[in-house]
Amino acid sequence: MLTKVVIANRGEIALRILRACREMGIQTVAVHSTADRDLKHVRLADESVCIGPPSSIDSYLNIPAVISAAEVTDAVAIHPGYGFLSENADFAEQVEKSGFTFIGPRPETIRVMGDKVSAIQAMKNAGVPCVPGSDGPLGDDVEENIRIARKIGYPVIIKASGGGGGRGMRVVHSEAALSSAVSLTRGEAAAAFGNDMVYMEKYLENPRHVEFQVLADEHGNAIHLGERDCSMQRRHQKVIEEAPAPGIGNKLRKEIGERCAKACQEIGYRGAGTFEFLYENGEFYFIEMNTRLQVEHPVTEFITGVDIVREQLRIAAGEKLAYKQKDIQVRGHAVECRINAEDPDNFMPSPGMVKRFHAPGGLGVRVDTHLYSDYKVPPYYDSMIGKLVTYADNREGALARMYVALDEMIIEGIKTNIPLHKRLVKDTAFCEGGVNIHYLEKLLDM
Repeated sequence: MLTKVVIANRGEIALRILRACREMGIQTVAVHSTADRDLKHVRLADESVCIGPPSSIDSYLNIPAVISAAEVTDAVAIHPGYGFLSENADFAEQVEKSGFTFIGPRPETIRVMGDKVSAIQAMKNAGVPCVPGSDGPLGDDVEENIRIARKIGYPVIIKASGGGGGRGMRVVHSEAALSSAVSLTRGEAAAAFGNDMVYMEKYLENPRHVEFQVLADEHGNAIHLGERDCSMQRRHQKVIEEAPAPGIGNKLRKEIGERCAKACQEIGYRGAGTFEFLYENGEFYFIEMNTRLQVEHPVTEFITGVDIVREQLRIAAGEKLAYKQKDIQVRGHAVECRINAEDPDNFMPSPGMVKRFHAPGGLGVRVDTHLYSDYKVPPYYDSMIGKLVTYADNREGALARMYVALDEMIIEGIKTNIPLHKRLVKDTAFCEGGVNIHYLEKLLDM
């Protein structure tokens, strides 16, 4: 087993990783910016190293600084969490070239799955259902692009191959708008991602966002842990997640999940990962793979009983998966609300001093947060300050438990989106289940 791990992240996920390490007897090194010296996991870690000023570019995204922290503390591995350097193939490569274990997929796998065009081709080769599209990057031949769009059928969406987070996309509803849309998206892609490659897909108008969690080891074993519904989104950012997804039966779960696990074996995947799909009219369409731990992993842990971070650490140590597919049983229902330090009305960030903090509790309630009273939320990073997760025998029970937990949660001194969550978990359409990815934004515009 790994002896000492550098946690190359901050906030609640850094604390989550630290707890898993401590349970397994693994020593921890917390790296942090000057703005984060008072983070809870920094105080609890066996060692801590300051890697730079508040700016992420100069600290959490500073590859030499992170690797140097591993060197000076005699660590053997680096866990990137999510965000920051977690899906940076160059970082993973430099970690391994420096003699450390990267707790995640191989660099070449991250590269393949990080490029949307190559990822889609890899999934098609593995039999994973994909959105009808151009089957490769678009060229400069306008007539050929028009032919492709006609074959797919309007509306279509032009996407940057290296894009993500809702950037580098443009929906096209008519042939007259196609050529300029391709040119504009290509220019944006070059500026934002350093890669002007774009491709075309059928634009699904009212899909849900459903994703499958997978685990794979370096010995060729791979399993899936069922699916999550992450359709409650604002500006392509998830707000509420749940597992299992409403309306997805065991037969369909088994079929798609097994295809995802098979794809992991075919691409030589290692570690935890997520296959993201659009789901419409009973059909799944692959859109991308996240080659890292997801923010919403706790809902899957609740319904399967699998500690995903523990499995990441075991896999990185070269061990075989602790589970076979037959061991995985989906039981009950879990819901996660992302708690953000932001104004619930206009979504502006609300950093500042947390004057009082009280976490809810009770049966089936989990709080993943780095908050404590008198902690100062810095203005430099993502506004998420925690995750509130509830579990019950069924969806209705999990939502009822979530409302009670939200009502009990006290965060004073800063504004949070708790009032919004209390509204959403009582929303009639959401409670019925199966809302699409556009529902929340339409609701907020009403």
